[in-house]
Amino acid sequence: MNIATIIARSLLGLIFVVFGSNMFLHFIPMPPSEGPARDFMTALFVSHYLYVVCALQVVGGLLLFTGRWVPLGLTLVGPVIVNIVGFHALMAPAGLPMAITVSALAVFLLWRHRGNFAGLVKAPADPGDTRDQQIAAAASTARS
Repeated sequence: MNIATIIARSLLGLIFVVFGSNMFLHFIPMPPSEGPARDFMTALFVSHYLYVVCALQVVGGLLLFTGRWVPLGLTLVGPVIVNIVGFHALMAPAGLPMAITVSALAVFLLWRHRGNFAGLVKAPADPGDTRDQQIAAAASTARS
């Protein structure tokens, strides 16, 4: 399973580094789009928001590709993946298979690193206790 994790991590990182840096270096020609997809991409480009999205892709992709701080890389590219899937599902269905592949790789990596994200979904030990009450109880126990 470690080999599959390395392959998924490297492939996802490479995809985001290449396509994110394409916005800055223009080495892959972009096909013309039509309808709402063209309007949406025009709005992203004119507002320069596309630079922010592509910078997140490059940084998150580098973190994934190098293997350093993979959970942080997943956190950076996660919202981008959601936007990519939504864009292709609603406006440009021709790219949907690639978007689903990218999201499947991300879900696999998220599952493999689920321990890093466990605090986001774990319920507290006693739902009535707040975090401050738990800290105060632990501090009073330590003094005794």
